[in-house]
Amino acid sequence: MISHHVLPPLMVLALSGAVLPEQLARSRWAQEAPRTAVAGWLALTAAFVLGIAGFAVQLLLPYESSHALSNGVTGCLPWVAERCQLPAVGVLLDLSSQEYLAVGAGAAALALPAAALGHGLWRARRARGRHSATLRLVGRPDPALRAVVIDHATPAVYCLPGRDARVVVSSGAQGALTPSQLAAVLAHERAHIAGRHHVLVTAAETFGRLFRRLPLARLVRGEVPLLLEMAADDRALRRHARDALATALYAMASGQQAPPAAFAAGGPSAVLRMRRILTPHRNGHPVLRGLFASAAAVGAAAPLFLACCSRLG
Repeated sequence: MISHHVLPPLMVLALSGAVLPEQLARSRWAQEAPRTAVAGWLALTAAFVLGIAGFAVQLLLPYESSHALSNGVTGCLPWVAERCQLPAVGVLLDLSSQEYLAVGAGAAALALPAAALGHGLWRARRARGRHSATLRLVGRPDPALRAVVIDHATPAVYCLPGRDARVVVSSGAQGALTPSQLAAVLAHERAHIAGRHHVLVTAAETFGRLFRRLPLARLVRGEVPLLLEMAADDRALRRHARDALATALYAMASGQQAPPAAFAAGGPSAVLRMRRILTPHRNGHPVLRGLFASAAAVGAAAPLFLACCSRLG
């Protein structure tokens, strides 16, 4: 008999996997506050993965243990948190074989995405390493730009993030961009490096590959890279003029694609970003952004927090 306690994790899966992603993708404020929106997308992916783990545990637990787990979860709600108890070590060591199977299934549900993310980061690092080796042969460091210059007629500026982070500028970009435009684009690329955006993009792409038929996976794979580009634009605009960054994006909009695991200043999103840069917009009220970020973090951590605070047996 399937316990009715599988319904809460199923609700988490439905909300995070299908309902809330559509709402977030259509929201008008997301592009006004891209960093907050990225936090929302990552919170939804974390909630979905944790929901799968919770569903697997509740599906395989015996009814009595499932009921005890549900009672423990109820006791860990914020308004009755004083009843929250960690499971005793003796209880954890005295589980039945079916209970161990349930715990193992939940752990496997968490381990698979974590392993896929680790593999994705490793592959991206190898790709950056190969490109760095090529740059050492064909590029020349420019101390004034704090970048590596390569001889190529097409205007292009991109960064290779990671431990050996560097910004790459083509000779075509040096000729096509004014000093103020080039400085704005370089600030954009350094924002990608400082924010470790490559980790977030790899996480979004990994989730998209694992759950490719899921609305959340389809949306997060496209929205997160775009929002990170906008966040880097906002960082560059702190010290550089809007016209300088927008016209630089226009000059490089049709430039060559960035190599794997790199961020290019131009690219297919350049037109949308130019319109955003040149259109006055608010970054959202800081209180509202703080509340959303807090709610997203709590919502993502809730399944794991409640599971840790529950009792079996």
